[in-house]
Parts: sequence; C-alpha cells; structure tokens
Amino acid sequence: MRVIVVGGGVVGTMHAWQAVERGHEVVQIEREAEARGASLRNFGQIWVSGRAGGEELDTALRARELWEAIGERVPGLGFRAVGSLTPVRNSREYAVAEAAVARADAAARGYKLVTAEEARAINPALRGAFEAALWCERDAAVEPRTAQLHLREALKASGRYTFLPGREVREVVGNGAVRDDHGDVHQGDAVILATGAWLSGLVRELVPDLPVRRVRLQMMQTAPFDEPLTTSVADADSFRYYPAYKSEALDELNAEQAQAPIAAAHKMQLLMVQRLDGGLTIGDTHEYEHPFAFDTLEDPYAHLTEVVESFLGRPLPQIRRRWAGVYAQCTDTTRVVHRQQVADGVWLVTGPGGRGMTCSPAIAETTANELGW
Repeated sequence: MRVIVVGGGVVGTMHAWQAVERGHEVVQIEREAEARGASLRNFGQIWVSGRAGGEELDTALRARELWEAIGERVPGLGFRAVGSLTPVRNSREYAVAEAAVARADAAARGYKLVTAEEARAINPALRGAFEAALWCERDAAVEPRTAQLHLREALKASGRYTFLPGREVREVVGNGAVRDDHGDVHQGDAVILATGAWLSGLVRELVPDLPVRRVRLQMMQTAPFDEPLTTSVADADSFRYYPAYKSEALDELNAEQAQAPIAAAHKMQLLMVQRLDGGLTIGDTHEYEHPFAFDTLEDPYAHLTEVVESFLGRPLPQIRRRWAGVYAQCTDTTRVVHRQQVADGVWLVTGPGGRGMTCSPAIAETTANELGW
C-alpha cells in the first residue's frame, strides 16, 4: 500500500509513522522546507491531566503509551515522564483540586493532592508561596522543535519513506491522487491531508463549511535555568480552561475569584516546561477573533513572568524567545479531531486544538485502523 501524507507537522508525521509501521510506503509532502506551525510552537507536553473524560481521556492515555514506546526507539524525541504540578494558593483553588482527585477516573490520570512540602520534594525548584498542589503522574514531555526531525530520520531508515519539502498540494486529480505546485502528481492508495491550521486553498475548496476554527496563542522561552525543573507546572487558571476540572468547586472559583485583569482579557493560563537545554517554555494566551493581530503584546508576558517568579521564589532567567502560534480547533470542542473523507481516497484530519501534540499518535492510530491499513 502507498500512503500520501500532506503536512509535515506532528499529526501528519504520526500518520506516516503508523503507515510505515504497518509495512506501507509513505510519501510525505510539506509546503515549507520544514514544518513551522503549531507542531513546533507548543510546550511539547503530553498533557493527560486536563483532558475531558471519555473519548478525549482515552485518546490522551493511549497517545501517552505510544509516545513512550516511540521515545524508546527514537531517543532524539527527548521523551520524559516528568508529570505535572499545579500549585494552589487558597481554599477555593484547593477545593477544585480536591474535586479533581475525587473523579472516578482520577487514578487513570495519576492525580494526587499533595502538600506544599510534598510538592517541593517532587520539584525542589518550587520555592515560592503556595498551600498545596495537584500532582498528575501521567503527564510527560518531548522536544517540539526537533521531534519531527528525529521521527523523519527514523522513518527514512525503513527504506519506505520519502519526504518532499517545499511543495504545496494544490488539487485532487483522481482517486487517491494529488497534484503539487511543481506540477507533479502523487498517486497513492490513500491520501491524508494533515494540514494543521492551513485551512485555505485546497482544504477550503474541498470542505467550504469545515467545522474548525483557528486559535492564536503567545508563548516565550528563557535562557537556561540553572537547576532542574523536574515537572511541568501549571497554575490554577488552568482549572478554568481544561474540561477535566469542571465541578461545583470550579463554579464557585469562577464566581468568587476573578482572574487577574490581564489574564482574563487574554484568556490566559500558566503552563511551563523545561527544555533539554535548560530553558523554560512558558505560556499562554488564547485569541479566537479573526483577523488575528500580527504583533505580540507585552502585558501577557509580564503577567506570566510574575506568576512564574511567585512559584519559583526567584527571578526568571533572561527571556530569549517570544512567539505567536496558530492551531486548528474543532468548533465543537468536545471532539478530539475532525476526520472526514473529502474525495475518493482522500481524508482530511485536522482540528485537535491544543491537544495535537498530546494526542497525535493515537489520532493517527485511529485513522489507520478505520482505513484498514
């Protein structure tokens, strides 16, 4: 079988991985020299803790298994089972964490409510003031800026994988066949359009009413931090954003404890992961209204710096990078992904939202199973 994958991001690359693993030949086409979208501009978190129950959690847990297995074979991914801590500072935030630990699926997520002393034993870098923390043992991390590069090198070693950069697929020209902007036709038994937030051009022609929106976020990365940050770190504003934390306690938090004005204006939460080089990746904001701004704003970065420094109990290293990214999210946010046959032999897979890095291995596995690869 020959599979054509359009898109060089993590969702497309994981579809290529699944196809090669099942003995098929793959041609992967990317319009840039390298993927440059949301697959690189993220935290690299394999984020189980905040996922909604049911299909979303099942997908995240399966993806977590797959990431670990792939990481053993591709050490360059930098897979590490770091877990996460969400420090809480008062009784309302504590109540939300307590409700999370009481969920029926809490054990599957690896939830545990720990004291401040226990949290510091897990992550000694957290020297700031907080009362307790929600620990999620199942969370993990990889290196987003280099993951696709290392995955592709492993795929090339199979002898059944070809990567074609700098080509934009312009049209479907037959059953399982597409033409790129060089005029070349790529014929396969199946075509997967994993184009991420690129929803114009061919995608718009094939699905004019696609139920997917684009979301913009701002992030930053510091110079190397001089000690290990042994877990990912979130703040209590993440309770407001992730569906796993829905509860009466969260309703009370939202009603009685307003977000800081900057955080509310930019729909913010803190997420923080340490990179292998020691730098801290920190974010993020959420912007939904089009057209998106072309610049980044300083106020959100100042807010994030203040929150992080309060948890660390010390100043951040110098900020080395600031950036904005855009990802595609199903307008029905309860859906893990939008998967649709859009032409004979052609399937569109997009819209995982902020779950793309986490869930991509399991999303690709499901596509492969449904298509009978």
